[in-house]
Amino acid sequence: MPNAMNRRRFIASVATLSGMAAMPWLSACAPQRPLVVGVHTWVGYETLHLAHEFNWLPTTVQLQVTKEMSDSALAMQSGQADAACMTLDEVLRLRAAGLPLAVVLVFDISAGADVVLAHKGINKPADLAGKRVGLEQNALGTLVLEKLLEAAKLPASAITIVECPSDQQLQAWLENRVDAVITFEPTATLLLREGAQRLFDSRQMPDLIYDVLAVNMDRINGRTEALESLLAGHFRGLEHLRASRQDAIYRIATRENISPNEVQLVLGGVILPSLNANREYLTDQDNRLMRAAKTLSTLMLRRGMIKREDTFDRLITPTWLPRADG
Repeated sequence: MPNAMNRRRFIASVATLSGMAAMPWLSACAPQRPLVVGVHTWVGYETLHLAHEFNWLPTTVQLQVTKEMSDSALAMQSGQADAACMTLDEVLRLRAAGLPLAVVLVFDISAGADVVLAHKGINKPADLAGKRVGLEQNALGTLVLEKLLEAAKLPASAITIVECPSDQQLQAWLENRVDAVITFEPTATLLLREGAQRLFDSRQMPDLIYDVLAVNMDRINGRTEALESLLAGHFRGLEHLRASRQDAIYRIATRENISPNEVQLVLGGVILPSLNANREYLTDQDNRLMRAAKTLSTLMLRRGMIKREDTFDRLITPTWLPRADG
């Protein structure tokens, strides 16, 4: 869906933010290759795009734009990326696959941006009985589905699940192949334009859906300054979004191909934690982030998405956060 965005997703092909195709690694004579960070288009990651636009990131950081989060995950697994922007469930999946990932930054917490949309005539979750529900079958989609069925008081057998990757959801909707879809912003906004109505969203399952920056701990030797600069760039972008909101909104609208008013609505569906909030998330071993990780790990094990629950050892670290706000 060229007008929609995957989580999260989109840009037509893997490329650097300068618009150039991804280049081979720097030659052996170079002192150190850059810190390569996979990022797909999602409102919570817009701070990095802003930091790039304003030249707040050093040349030692390379943002590698990918079509979908799965592309960033593959880049991490193949060694083509050192870090990536992803949802917490994806971090747990990659850790279960053997990657030594740590969460070093919380970009956002979903508070309405993840949503179940339905065609007219489906007015409450219970109305989904006998209907086709499209979703991307990952831990995130499965989590929302479980909470949706709980709200509907329906067994999973009451609905027909339609595998529907996020970049295909708009087309599936237009072709009437689904009666409802589990999706997220700004795809949700595009579906709302087509007459969809909101049935359920992440406000009804608070503090469970997190977008984070995950780093491969085996690949950051010699790149700690670059990582610190990346995180500083994020918080500088976050401050620009706060202090120069209209400018930031118009930049985001242009990049995501939605209107400024729609950007406002999208931003209303996420919580963007401050530096101090990040310190709390990444220091306390028994906070909302860690509780969400444990909930997800249990769900993923039950659904066969991972073979064993995460140990949560070294899952989070505040090591590279800036020292003070501002």
